[in-house]
Amino acid sequence: MGEVCAEFAGTMILILFGVGVVAQVVTAPDGSLGDHDSIAWAWGLGVTLGVYVAARISGAHLNPAVTLAFAVFKGFEWRKVAPYVVAQTLGAFVAALIVRVGYADLLASVDPGHTIKTQFVFSTLPGNGSGPASIQTAFFDQVVGTAILVFLVFALTNAWNNPPMANLGPFIIGLVVVAIGMAWGANAGYAINPARDFGPRIASLITGYGGALRDQNGYLYFWLPIVAPLLGALVGGAAFKYLVDIHLEPDEDEAERDEAVGEPVPETAAERPAGPTT
Repeated sequence: MGEVCAEFAGTMILILFGVGVVAQVVTAPDGSLGDHDSIAWAWGLGVTLGVYVAARISGAHLNPAVTLAFAVFKGFEWRKVAPYVVAQTLGAFVAALIVRVGYADLLASVDPGHTIKTQFVFSTLPGNGSGPASIQTAFFDQVVGTAILVFLVFALTNAWNNPPMANLGPFIIGLVVVAIGMAWGANAGYAINPARDFGPRIASLITGYGGALRDQNGYLYFWLPIVAPLLGALVGGAAFKYLVDIHLEPDEDEAERDEAVGEPVPETAAERPAGPTT
């Protein structure tokens, strides 16, 4: 239960910043409250802060694609996959509802009909709702973006691979998301996370956005930011395993301290540091 609560809370923090910044930018069409770069940075910082919230308890996956990759390639327990995915999606859903209420007046002022014009505040669209990207291009984009994410998460959390020290891992992973947003944001809005897209999409659907399951061309689209990131996670995980991981050999000190960084850290009463004595 603690791990599920941590995944819920960490994902909620991530979405509060991510969806919140898009709402702020979209409801200020003159650009006075932000632009593409502020969106990329806020998403990255949201990831960083969400990971800091949940890492000690759950491993801070915050993303069903990451959870799947850890189960397939890193020995994460399969019995925990479904509870993690549900918690992540619920965390994203609740956070999106909070943003929806908080920005209700501004959204109504710029888009009274709650149309595709502001739908991408909550969920992704091909070409960000206006570009010429096809479904095929958007699918490929999401596979590539998520593969990059998982490949680098594995690299940054592998104890044998010179990972960031002094608890800097969450910050560096946040920078990875910033970089993906700046390099792979045009074709499909870099969801790279099924929970990040589906939870807010459902939140918008039940609060006035009747077309939330479709894209700007009327095609049923909600499935793409679910299926493509899951496939991308497998591609990225396999790439890291066979290009890098199988060639890593620990020295004696590394062998002693190695642990699965992406899994929750067990802590029993016996393992906790003793309290102060008098």
